[in-house]
Amino acid sequence: MTKQSLLILRHAKSDWTANMEDFDRPLNRRGLKDAAKMGKWLRKNRIIPDRVVSSPAMRARQTIEIVCEQLRKHAPAITWDERIYEARLGNLLRVIMEHGKKTECLLLTGHNPGLDHLVNHLAKDSPPQNESGKLMSTAAIAILEFGEKGISDKQGSAMLLQLARPKEI
Repeated sequence: MTKQSLLILRHAKSDWTANMEDFDRPLNRRGLKDAAKMGKWLRKNRIIPDRVVSSPAMRARQTIEIVCEQLRKHAPAITWDERIYEARLGNLLRVIMEHGKKTECLLLTGHNPGLDHLVNHLAKDSPPQNESGKLMSTAAIAILEFGEKGISDKQGSAMLLQLARPKEI
């Protein structure tokens, strides 16, 4: 059996000047650029998910659609899961356990603070923060690897292989 991995992607930078409900807030110019950059980075490093699950909020939707465009023909269909929007740790753990079955590489796209809590919960070692003290900055991707037993919801059950942020790659 092969090791399973979980990619955790925070949506890219959203447009706070857009006068609309939080759920409908789109990406700003930097967010559009960073989402494409992270998709290209995944493709270049041959990190290709075989399953993608995302919050249906506009900024998460735009982010993952752009990332998947960069993966080209390798991108799987996207599953929209409303439980990810404004999710707390317990909901996110349920989502990854449900969607992580029979999956080698699951990509989850969502929001903070839930994603920070998820990475901190699953990683064996403390994840590195950026110079501003943030963990999952916008468009950041955490790559977690689980043992041969597969994706787990247990605390400290994964190795954080990499935390890639647009400004750092």
